[in-house]
Amino acid sequence: MARGHKGLPKATPRNISKKTLLTQLENVDSSEECRNRVLSMENQFRRKIDFHITSLPAGDATFQKFSTSPYVLLIHARQKNYTKISEIESDILPAKQFSSMETSAGRMVEEVALPAYGWECVASEMHTSNSALDGRKTEVSLLRLATLKSGPRCLNDEMSENFADAIINNYRSWANAAGRTKIDFTYGVLYGTPKISNKKDWHILRNIQEKKIRAITIDPSNRWNCAFKANGITVNVSVRIGLDWWEHLGGQTCFVEVFTSLIRACINPGRSDNHGHSYIISDLGQIVSTESVATDYNVSLLQRSQIPWLFLMARHFCDELTE
Repeated sequence: MARGHKGLPKATPRNISKKTLLTQLENVDSSEECRNRVLSMENQFRRKIDFHITSLPAGDATFQKFSTSPYVLLIHARQKNYTKISEIESDILPAKQFSSMETSAGRMVEEVALPAYGWECVASEMHTSNSALDGRKTEVSLLRLATLKSGPRCLNDEMSENFADAIINNYRSWANAAGRTKIDFTYGVLYGTPKISNKKDWHILRNIQEKKIRAITIDPSNRWNCAFKANGITVNVSVRIGLDWWEHLGGQTCFVEVFTSLIRACINPGRSDNHGHSYIISDLGQIVSTESVATDYNVSLLQRSQIPWLFLMARHFCDELTE
């Protein structure tokens, strides 16, 4: 499906300022409720991360466990001008570990963050009405549901249609099981922005419109949501990417809370790179720079050496990180 499909919304670039992040961090730090939530998530993340680390491929694993591509090995060797096998061996292990971490990280985040904000994790059993669900929250007059993906380019056309079919085929059983007549369904993405999405997520909405044309009450043209009403049930379906998802889950400071807990779980306070350090990635220095952080800025949840990590994480949720 072409990216320029009729009705495809034009994504507005999303900017995040470091000043806003630091203000939100101060607000979280000064709230007992937010602090307690951060510390609780930190402990849960650390346990899950430490367990996952022990299951990663080790340096003494057999070659077959690394599932390498012979073509990629040779191209990488050419890029690095390697001549010795020992040179490429040192790159194979971290590459495999990154791949393994990416596979499990999304589910780990779901299992910690969803309950922290009053949602429950849903066992996504194949070939059941729940196979498209990851999270659920039953409110007084509304059933909130979510399927979550780790990144903004996870879908293809077939998967978009499958998600649309899952919603259309199962909304009645979801509503009946919860005793609700209103459903708010979110296709959520754990990081990224609408601009860098491949837009296949929006095609979930387009497919719903085409398949439920007579029931549509909100047309998805030029917007990231749609709605239909059938069998006495109202279903709103939204695509929420990156910050939009985290704000939906837990409000404006949710992103800062979740990543403060992750940084505390993963990054020990210590020395930062020296001011003016020359990074290989051309704009990395600007992204992680703390020049604009006041000398008297002080919060208890993150030490000053950990603040660049917050900026680096935030860059994954915006198209531009400003001062």
